[in-house]
Amino acid sequence: MTAPSILIIDDDPDFVEITKTILETKQYRIRFAYSPSEGLARLEEEIPDLIILDIMMGKGAEGFIVARQLRKDQRFRNTPILMLTSMREQTGFDFPGEPVHPHFLPVDTYAEKPIDPDALLDTVARLLAGATDNAK
Repeated sequence: MTAPSILIIDDDPDFVEITKTILETKQYRIRFAYSPSEGLARLEEEIPDLIILDIMMGKGAEGFIVARQLRKDQRFRNTPILMLTSMREQTGFDFPGEPVHPHFLPVDTYAEKPIDPDALLDTVARLLAGATDNAK
């Protein structure tokens, strides 16, 4: 069986490298993109089992736009999306609480950066397990 594939879309190369290193400890196949447009191009090459998406990219909260685009595309409608944000760190405001609203924020879950490595691995495993259950 092939290891699950994860696409990281984040404009912070240091964050991408750290996240990639953490995820590779569990043998996940990692691909990455440093911008929304590069991320969408990677999605045309291969549909990942999970997407890790930054909110704040480019000129603002472009992660929202990407998440909405993905949910409108039948190919990605059921692909789990973990959205990561450093909004609290950047703005001093907490990100919206649970539950995640499917139209405002069409992702499976979100977490604040920096995310604890164990929390990241647990969240990814849970999302991948849920995606497998939904595919049955």
